[in-house]
Amino acid sequence: MTVDEFLNLQPMERQPIMTALHHIIITGDHTVVPVVEAMMGKEMIIYKERCYMKYALSGVKKYMSFHCMPIYGSAALPAKYAGLLPGAKFQKGCINFNSITDLPIAIAGDLISDCSKVSIVDMLENRKRK
Repeated sequence: MTVDEFLNLQPMERQPIMTALHHIIITGDHTVVPVVEAMMGKEMIIYKERCYMKYALSGVKKYMSFHCMPIYGSAALPAKYAGLLPGAKFQKGCINFNSITDLPIAIAGDLISDCSKVSIVDMLENRKRK
């Protein structure tokens, strides 16, 4: 399945925000390549830096989820963006949201800009060395 096919299969009310987030990711972080693959038992768009997942975007029954490995490996990023996104639910490496008001496009762009500076490959390699 292509990314466009995946996005077109989402509920109509989710398509604009998921499409906008997809474009922000691919234009804001040139280290990643999007593919649609299964993760955690669901098809989602996985954005890979080389062979490692850096981001993923999914839609489940009750919410959408933006998986973001740079926030998993950083204390500063979730602290900064949790305050800016009070309507979103932060977990270890993902942000769950219901609408564009929970994850406004401008703030999502800033988040991707910050995350694009993090090499997930380097982050994982450094973890292996410890």
